Amino acid sequence: MIILRAAVLAALFLTSFTAFARADDVTLRARDGSITLDGDLLGFDGEFYRVETEYGVLTVDASGVSCEGPGCPNLGSYVAEFTISGAHEMGRVLIPALIEGFALRHSYALQREELSGTGLLYTLFEGDARQPAARITIRLTTSTEGFADLLGNEADMVLSMREATGRERALVRDAGLGDLRSLRQVRVIALDALVPVVSAGNPVRRLSLTQLMQIYSGVVTNWSELGGEDAPITPYLRDPSYGFGRVFTSEVVTAQGGDLADSVLIQASDAAVTRAVAEDPFGIGITGFSNPGDAQVVTLTGSCGFDLAATRATIKAEDYPLTTPMYLYLPGRRLPRLARDFLRYMRSDAAQFVVRRAGFVDRRFDEVPAREQGDRLANALRAAGPEVTLEQLQRLAGLMAGNARLSITFRFEGGSVVLDAPSRSNVATLARALESGRFDGRALSLVGFSDGQGGAEQNVEIARRRAEGVRAILAEEVEGPLPDITVHAFGEALPLACDDSAWGRGVNRRVEVWLR
Repeated sequence: MIILRAAVLAALFLTSFTAFARADDVTLRARDGSITLDGDLLGFDGEFYRVETEYGVLTVDASGVSCEGPGCPNLGSYVAEFTISGAHEMGRVLIPALIEGFALRHSYALQREELSGTGLLYTLFEGDARQPAARITIRLTTSTEGFADLLGNEADMVLSMREATGRERALVRDAGLGDLRSLRQVRVIALDALVPVVSAGNPVRRLSLTQLMQIYSGVVTNWSELGGEDAPITPYLRDPSYGFGRVFTSEVVTAQGGDLADSVLIQASDAAVTRAVAEDPFGIGITGFSNPGDAQVVTLTGSCGFDLAATRATIKAEDYPLTTPMYLYLPGRRLPRLARDFLRYMRSDAAQFVVRRAGFVDRRFDEVPAREQGDRLANALRAAGPEVTLEQLQRLAGLMAGNARLSITFRFEGGSVVLDAPSRSNVATLARALESGRFDGRALSLVGFSDGQGGAEQNVEIARRRAEGVRAILAEEVEGPLPDITVHAFGEALPLACDDSAWGRGVNRRVEVWLR
């Protein structure tokens, strides 16, 4: 067994780097002559070689070795190359805006090329000699094709409008590319939301998710059934195989037992949906919050009378039930340094300002002061059943009066204390903020709430367990000591939505972050 010195080998992975068109023979020699490795060069990221040798696939620090052979790269002219593939909705506007913001922030000159039928190519240049520093390819495909590209070693980052499926996670794990549930391999870079839209003259301004399912399943076909005019409803939708069309069909229609009706008019894009609805007085469409066009957004409601409007605040806190996180998935392997710099930039406030300018909902921390939470407290009083005591409501009001709510919320898979996918990303976001000292001098509280299923005492207990669970996960993720964070639990005392539907109960199961 050969022992490789730490000065020579920085890491040993069974993963890959930016691939060359073909493998070539190389010999890597330690600078003190103690170690020689022969093999096929599989990749080079500007700092590390990845070589297939008789000992397996090794990752070798370039600073500790010299490279000989036809496959050796020219270190002086190294250009980082990486590919971002996936959801068209993200790759068309959001990612280009972030790349351009990154280039401006780091003083790179920029060249953009349209790749016919494929996507975009950005070349970043540095210095007066316009030496290429990076080539970034954006493949405008779908979430599903993005994961396929990752598995096929044709992409280094995946853009997805949905969580990776169990099968996709298993395939990625089996390919040696890590765990897509890991906090380090998935993040939410922005938020959008599905919104129903109607023409400006349509009097219907509130609909429940059940009514939307019935419209798109062909069960409800006339506006008079919804309190509108006696006129046929014309439903419009983006192709259900892609983007928001797919999310709506899956999460709203199919999830409630419906099937998409033949009467739904399929459009080529979200912009086409909004244009069609704006021109059709009896039309309804589903589009993104970022792209309502000239149509009017409909508020979601429930049988208990709670309204949930799509606003930046409700989407950022993920209180709006049709919030759509915009995921970025990464492989469990080392990316070129410039790609890592780009990933760090995407966490910055400067990048989140770009996100907002591009029309999406950013991930920056906002604070909602107590004086702006009167409607929430009024809902708590109105919805309080016999199991929610006056003492509990008074304690809730007292705590709320002295705190602001932070615009980050943790939610859970049904009937459990397991965080859902967006909330796992929220853990990393809050952990980085705590590490940076962003909330130094502030008192933080994790406040747990539940849905109304089950007994009141049981709901308070599970809400407390969830809040304590979030604190424990933060303690694992934060480097260094965790600031003092108190835990409170109020069970079902502060509902955000009606409990008569799965989506309403999901909105109500949450842990909020409060600041004093």
